[in-house]
Amino acid sequence: MVIWAWVGFVILVILLLALDLGVLNRKAHVIRTREALLWTGFWVVLALLFNSLVYLIYENHWLDIGLSAFAEPDGREAALKFFTGFLIEKSLGMDNIFVIALVLAYFRVPLMYQHRVLFWGILGAIVLRGAMILGGAALVHRFDWVLYVFGGLLIVTAVKMLFSGEQEIEPDRNPLVRIARRFYPVTTRIEGQHFFVRENGRRAMTPLFLALLIVESSDVLFAIDSIPAIFIITADPFIVFTSNIFAILGLRSLFFALASLMDKFRYLKFSLVFLLAYVGVKMLVSGVYKIPIGVSLSIIVGLLAAGILASIFASRRGMAQPASLFGQAAAMPGAEDPDMDAATRARRGQPVHGRKATAPTTPPSADPSIATTPPAGLRHR
Repeated sequence: MVIWAWVGFVILVILLLALDLGVLNRKAHVIRTREALLWTGFWVVLALLFNSLVYLIYENHWLDIGLSAFAEPDGREAALKFFTGFLIEKSLGMDNIFVIALVLAYFRVPLMYQHRVLFWGILGAIVLRGAMILGGAALVHRFDWVLYVFGGLLIVTAVKMLFSGEQEIEPDRNPLVRIARRFYPVTTRIEGQHFFVRENGRRAMTPLFLALLIVESSDVLFAIDSIPAIFIITADPFIVFTSNIFAILGLRSLFFALASLMDKFRYLKFSLVFLLAYVGVKMLVSGVYKIPIGVSLSIIVGLLAAGILASIFASRRGMAQPASLFGQAAAMPGAEDPDMDAATRARRGQPVHGRKATAPTTPPSADPSIATTPPAGLRHR
């Protein structure tokens, strides 16, 4: 009977995605901050409503959910762990937003077509994460020590995030892009929101499709951190999957909402570092002391609140962006012009969401949103 809960959730996700692309965003348009904030609120409210359903399902053991050895025993525990998992994934998704901004700027994806790239990127992420979660659940249920490996991995990731310097992001070296180029030529032309166009009698990939491939591959790398973090909170695969998917469903709107606000959350990175470290330590000490989920949720909320409040305070005081976590200090995105799109910042060599973009090696085409030749590269701090 449990399988029907999985089937029902997948159908719900498909309906939501169909509503998003087929009805609400059928026509390509530039998503403004206000619209993005409204959509972000919509996805959060929807997740909270589903969390209420999780409580009822586990409390009453509908469809025999909550009866297996690895399932949460009651509605309260299930609901708390769903919300904690959702909050962790939503928070760590902030780092993914940085990379998405870099990729879209690199390929000069026009603002009105960015939603399409992110939509299909999220769809692919759902499939890939579903496979990773099922595989992770099989490992956790078979080998208990895997969770300790996850805990150590999260601590290592936190340390690397804290002390990492500049790293080159080179799409040309991306494995998916290299494989795709074996089958299709690449065009620098962007014709509407098409991923493929006909050029010289052959089907060619547009920059939109290349951007999609890199967004997909980067999400896999981020999932390697976020999924173990949620497994440390709960080994129940249904809660891990549903909380993870609801968090990434709102990633598109969160990206557009924060595009012009990221400079106001300059200290949030510190919160993410301590969040990863806390979850890792929680697992490593679980053999001695199991930290209650309510305590973990309070600590995670406190870390995020501290990062946000510190950022707001620093922004009002006019303090410079902290140098650590980003290599050297850099102006935050939009400091020169808050309405300037990421592609324009990249062409002018201005920071794109905390990362410096080098100027293109050739002049842009007549359309300022489309480049005839991709820029030499972008730096990911």
